[in-house]
Amino acid sequence: MANTSSAKKAVRKIERRTAVNRARRSQMRTYVRKVEEAIATGDANAAQAALAAAEPLVMRAAQKGIVHKNNASRKISRLTVRVKALAK
Repeated sequence: MANTSSAKKAVRKIERRTAVNRARRSQMRTYVRKVEEAIATGDANAAQAALAAAEPLVMRAAQKGIVHKNNASRKISRLTVRVKALAK
């Protein structure tokens, strides 16, 4: 356990940041799942709308360090390819 007051404060800060990061990661995954579900149903318009909503959340998670920027870019790219394939 933390001995010094600064270490105790660091523990409190880490707990707060962990909660924020967990919420942000969960929200990102939810929106990505909505895109996946829209693709699975074959609804191109719903998939496009879901992707438009998910993309900023994924990129924001990358900016905040929750996921790596390359991981976020790859995720967006692969989803975009799949959504565009539906439109054809």
